[in-house]
Amino acid sequence: MCPNCRAFVTITDRVCPYCDVQLGPRAVDMRATQFAASFLPRANLSSIIVLVINVGFFLAQLALNYHLTHRLELDTRVLVMSGAEYAPFVAHGQWWRLITAGFLHGGFLHIALNSWSLFILVTEVEQFYGTPRLIVAYVLSTFTGFYCAAIFSPAAPAIGASAAAFGLMGIMLAMGLRDRADPLSQAVRSHYGQWLIFGLVMSLGGGISMSAHIGGLIGGFLVGLVAGRPGLANTPRETFWKVAAGVAILITLYAWAKNFWYLSALLNSRGAL
Repeated sequence: MCPNCRAFVTITDRVCPYCDVQLGPRAVDMRATQFAASFLPRANLSSIIVLVINVGFFLAQLALNYHLTHRLELDTRVLVMSGAEYAPFVAHGQWWRLITAGFLHGGFLHIALNSWSLFILVTEVEQFYGTPRLIVAYVLSTFTGFYCAAIFSPAAPAIGASAAAFGLMGIMLAMGLRDRADPLSQAVRSHYGQWLIFGLVMSLGGGISMSAHIGGLIGGFLVGLVAGRPGLANTPRETFWKVAAGVAILITLYAWAKNFWYLSALLNSRGAL
């Protein structure tokens, strides 16, 4: 049936023969496409930027690893050189590892799983909280995640964007607690509560830093409790979060600059490995 003149048309008509209105695809024909699309993560510009940054660092890791070991399999020593969190080095003043570790990954499966999660989480957090709060939550949860890893799991290096991913779950859970009477907030709390349970169960697997995940969750949750959802534009409160986001970006850039200087000095010395 034509949606404009309500005349009956055939399933092959793309223009109504009675009123000349262009006809779109039938709902029944769109269901299969919509079903397939439901398995693909939604992305916006911010999630694409996060993906490009993480993939860029991962390719740099592979190049450095191959240069030093002549192998594609990532060596733990190269990961530590690249900026992984390692408690003994952090304790000796290399604080920047608590940030740089969140942009490194240990293999193709590792970065693929984190990228899938972040594609969804970054998009949804930005829709509810805006870009400034997203940036603050991402950087702070990375820091708190690897700070907890350094304290509670000091024996092994830790890397990965999953600390930030848990932080983004945390900020969404905080929204559900701040606005208990809002049905949308209740639905968000239920949805991300399921995400959290699934993520924590997955964290029980070998080689996964549970402390980094819990630390990241705490960092994001605190941002959500303190920040709340955005209000009117250009108010002092919103200006504060824009400035905080800028500071978070500058700290991240400075951390990577410190790591680059450290890595350059290490590579110029003898016996890098």
